[in-house]
Amino acid sequence: MSIDLYGLSRVVGEKGVLPQRAKQLDPSLPCRESELLIDVESLNIDAASFKQIKGEVGGDAKRIGERIQEIVRERGKMQNPVTGSGGMLIGRVKELGARHPARELLKVGDRIATLVSLTLTPLVIEEVKAVHADIDRVDIRGHAILFASGIYAKLPTDMPDTLALAALDVCGAPALVARHVRPGMTVAVLGAGKSGALCLAQARRNLESRGKLLALDVSQGALDLLSGIGLCDVALKVDATQGVDVMEAVSQATDGQLCDLVVNCASVGNTEMATILSVKDGGTAIFFSMATSFTAAALGAEGVGKDVTMVVGNGYVPGHAALTLDLLRTEPELLQLFGTRYV
Repeated sequence: MSIDLYGLSRVVGEKGVLPQRAKQLDPSLPCRESELLIDVESLNIDAASFKQIKGEVGGDAKRIGERIQEIVRERGKMQNPVTGSGGMLIGRVKELGARHPARELLKVGDRIATLVSLTLTPLVIEEVKAVHADIDRVDIRGHAILFASGIYAKLPTDMPDTLALAALDVCGAPALVARHVRPGMTVAVLGAGKSGALCLAQARRNLESRGKLLALDVSQGALDLLSGIGLCDVALKVDATQGVDVMEAVSQATDGQLCDLVVNCASVGNTEMATILSVKDGGTAIFFSMATSFTAAALGAEGVGKDVTMVVGNGYVPGHAALTLDLLRTEPELLQLFGTRYV
């Protein structure tokens, strides 16, 4: 008998629908033969999702926790009904199903980070212990289920859990940047948060001192931090919802040439056109932000007659966890930045 590789048996009332698309999952125990049971310690909520929830409840930490509990109680998973996004978690292996492929790789008690979205992860929150609104993290007591197809990483022992969690949450971003950036390119990264910093670090490595690297954000403070550790050649304070203004700033910074590649890591909506307009014809735009409307991006590019290849970052690139942790280990100032901002 084949195993339930994708967790279809956990979908409530929608035959054939995959867990990520399902309205509700069944997170009940016991753990099944093709599953891995996790005692959850912390949830790292997707930046766009956390920002939306924080705004909805007025920024109060207790109400943020209550809203997250409410969503999980209703859906059996953490999937923000407004943004559609989730996040990831860290916890300790509690049980390994008899047919789970990780039986030979993990043991009960191992601490892991899931590298699949909370939008497809069956989850129960028994208690919210703490809400860390400045770093989009919620400490909880509860359990989660990882399907046979779910990817994960063992937590490293040479850095704090919270730091590893912050980096692993967005590890698909720098890994995809590594595929696309070549020496001599002009590259812009929109958004100076976790994924933005990692993308800049990886782009700088790929450029090999040949090319130009731009960082764009609405926060001058965030840009100053990135500039201070040499993660960009040019830092532009811009409102990414104002597409034409961003294009003009980028054009001025690139002597009218615009960019070969723009990576969108912004946590707010309506930034599609700033990305597209900043790319030269024949260039590439990578969208990592869960606040992106891909309809707006596709129709927007068509509407302005822009010949741009658009890539949707799906969060998974083979080797992405190892690549991201290696960036932190080999870039002391980046490691210090993450330690200062996200721990």
